[in-house]
Amino acid sequence: MNAPSAFARLSDHPLRRELNDEAHARPFEPLQTPARLSFVAYLHRNASAEQERWLLGELCAWGQVQPPAPDSVHFSAILGGVRFKWARHAEYSSMTVIAEGEADAPFTQTALSELPADWLAQLPGNVLHAAHALLLPDDALPANVEEVSERYFGGNDLIGAGLGEGAARAFTDFRIGADGFGRYVLGNAGMGRRQAGRMLQRLFEIDTYRMLALLALPVAKSISPELTDADHELAELTAAMPAARQEDEPILLDRLTQLAARIESALSRTDFRFSAAHAYYEIVRRRVVELRELRIQGVQPFTEFVERRLSPAMDTCESVARRQRVLAARVARASSLLRTRVEITHERQNQQLLASMDKRAQLQLRLQETVEGLSVAAITYYTVGLIGYLGKGVKAMGAPLDAELVTAVAIPLVALTVAWGLRRFRRSLSCA
Repeated sequence: MNAPSAFARLSDHPLRRELNDEAHARPFEPLQTPARLSFVAYLHRNASAEQERWLLGELCAWGQVQPPAPDSVHFSAILGGVRFKWARHAEYSSMTVIAEGEADAPFTQTALSELPADWLAQLPGNVLHAAHALLLPDDALPANVEEVSERYFGGNDLIGAGLGEGAARAFTDFRIGADGFGRYVLGNAGMGRRQAGRMLQRLFEIDTYRMLALLALPVAKSISPELTDADHELAELTAAMPAARQEDEPILLDRLTQLAARIESALSRTDFRFSAAHAYYEIVRRRVVELRELRIQGVQPFTEFVERRLSPAMDTCESVARRQRVLAARVARASSLLRTRVEITHERQNQQLLASMDKRAQLQLRLQETVEGLSVAAITYYTVGLIGYLGKGVKAMGAPLDAELVTAVAIPLVALTVAWGLRRFRRSLSCA
C-alpha cells in the first residue's frame, strides 16, 4: 500500500479547498517603480455580484481578455496596457488600476484614465473612497516636506512617515481633491516589487476602512436625540411607578411596552452599523501597525492621525451603542417590575374573587340543604296524608284497622325514604 492510494481513500471536508484558497485570495499586485495607480472603492447598495461580473465582462470584451469566472469575487488582468484588479467584499467592491512608468502630469494622466470613460460611468453603487497614487524612486521625491506638499498636494498639511522601517517615504493629505480623488505619493528607497505593492495596498485599505468605519458616525449623531427623549420618558415612567394607582398600572405598562418597542427598533436599525464600525476600526489599526512607521520630522504620522481623528469618532459610536444597550436593559427591568406588580394585583383580585365565590357556594349549599329539608317535610306531609286517606278508606270497608295509628307510623318511614331518595338523586346529578 503506497501513501497516495491510502490518501485517496480519505474523505475531504467539502470546504477544505475553498478555505485553503481563501489564504491566497486577493493577492497584492507587485509594483515596478515608477508607477501610477488609481484606486476606487464603492458601496454595493443594490448592485449584485452578477451585475458587477457582467460589467467586468464588458470591460474584458473591450480589452480582449477572458472574463472572470461566474462565481469569482476577485479578478485581475492586463487591459489596454494597464493592470486591472477587482475585488468584491462584504459591503463594498474595489478596483485598482496600475500603469507603469512616469507621466508629465501624474495626477492628470492617471492610470484610471486608460480605461473607457463610458464603462466607468456604468460603475454601480456609490463611491466611498477614490485615490490616485504615484510611486517614485526616493531620490526623485524632494527631501523637503514643504516642497513635497507644494508640488503634489497644493500646500496642504501632510500626513506621512517612513514605511517598512525606512524602505520608503509615504505622504498624503487625506483630502478629496476637485477631481473627487485623494492623493498618495511614495518614494521607494529600497522596497522590492511585492513589498511596494503591499505598502500601497495597505495605504488604500487604511483610507477605505477609515471611511467605512465613519459611516457609523452620522448614525450615532442622528440616533442620540431619540435616545435622549427615550431616557427622559423612562425616568418619568420610573418615577411614576411607586405612587401609581391600580387603575394607572396598565397605562404605565402600555407606555413602557411602546418605549421598549421604539428602543428595539433603534437597535435593529443601528446595531449592524455600529458592529461593522468596530470591526473596520480594528482593521485600520492593524494596517497602520503593518506599515512599520518611522517618524518624519514635521509630519504627522499615520498612527497619530488615526488616534487623533478616527478614535474620537469611534468612541462616540461605541458610547451611543452602549447607551442603547443600557437603555434597553433599563426599560426591560422597569417593564418586568411593573408587570410583576400588575400580576400580583391580579393574583390578589383572583384570590378575593375565589374567596367570594367560595362563600357564595357555601351559602348556596346551606340554602339547598334548607330547601331539601322543606321539600322532605312537604313531600312527607302530602304522602302521609294520602296514606291516612287510604287507611280511612280501608277501615270504612269494615277492616279492623286503626287509621290514625297507620298515619303515625307512616310519618317517620316516609320522611326517611324521601330524604334518602333526594340525597341519592343529588349524588347522581353531581356525578353526571
